[in-house]
Amino acid sequence: MSIAYIIIGLVLLVFGGNFLLKAAVGLSLKLNIPKIVIGMTVVSFATSAPELIVSIKSALDGATGLAVGNVIGSNIANIALVLGVTIILSTINVEKSFYQTDWPVMMFASLLFYSFIAFDNTIQQYEGIIMVSLLIVFLIYLLKFQKTAVVDEMPEDDEELPLYKIVLFLVLGGLGLWGGSELLVDGATTLAKGLGVSEAIIGVTIVSIGTSVPELAASIIAVLNKEKAISLGNLIGSNIFNILAVLGITSIITPITVNPGDMSLLDHDIYWMLAISFIILPLVFFPKGYRLNWRDGIILLSLYGLFIYQTIS
Repeated sequence: MSIAYIIIGLVLLVFGGNFLLKAAVGLSLKLNIPKIVIGMTVVSFATSAPELIVSIKSALDGATGLAVGNVIGSNIANIALVLGVTIILSTINVEKSFYQTDWPVMMFASLLFYSFIAFDNTIQQYEGIIMVSLLIVFLIYLLKFQKTAVVDEMPEDDEELPLYKIVLFLVLGGLGLWGGSELLVDGATTLAKGLGVSEAIIGVTIVSIGTSVPELAASIIAVLNKEKAISLGNLIGSNIFNILAVLGITSIITPITVNPGDMSLLDHDIYWMLAISFIILPLVFFPKGYRLNWRDGIILLSLYGLFIYQTIS
């Protein structure tokens, strides 16, 4: 049954990623908005839905530390794992707006999260309101001023769709990614437990990677379809959404407190998140400027492997 869940989950992820990609391209053409903006908004919100659901449920159940760990682990996986795999598959050439707007906003959100939680171990309700307010301002800015940050190779293949198809594909894509990730995580967790793998290792690997599976599926499918702007925008946008929307909304519902037993999140994991978020910038410029390629992907995957090793050892 576990293997069946894994297989069905993977199939749903592929179909969900394809539907979401079609909706994103169609929406970009219909509204005449750069694809990276669609990636950072519509696609990011859809792929961040698992983190939002998990975090709100955890907070309502009193496990607020899990909400923080979910976001930190997912943000690390989005960059080090998902972006790493994506750029190994295909080089991404980036434009100025990536390092002038997109990356700085992600770093600002990450540092804001750190400043809110590092000193009192709590994200208060008013801090959550600040986060959500900043997200709204950022979205307005994106829709009005953002320029293309990635040049796609085959824009002539884009297909304009009627509005009802865009909405249908968006819903089907989001549901496919969510359902696929749930089945995949459940199947993998049950299989790992059956093989005698410890809960700690399952938590830091399968569960943290599992909430990033929608981003991984959407990004790989986007790159394979030469829609690199949607891929990169999805990952940067997902990290921004995870902090400003997921933690913001969750802390408005109930303050998020990291308990003494979960202090490794603030003593270790959050610094990994900040470092991995930061390292994208120098990777974009070195050794050759304005691109991320397979060498950068190997560096990111190596860092993710080191993070996992340090966490479980």
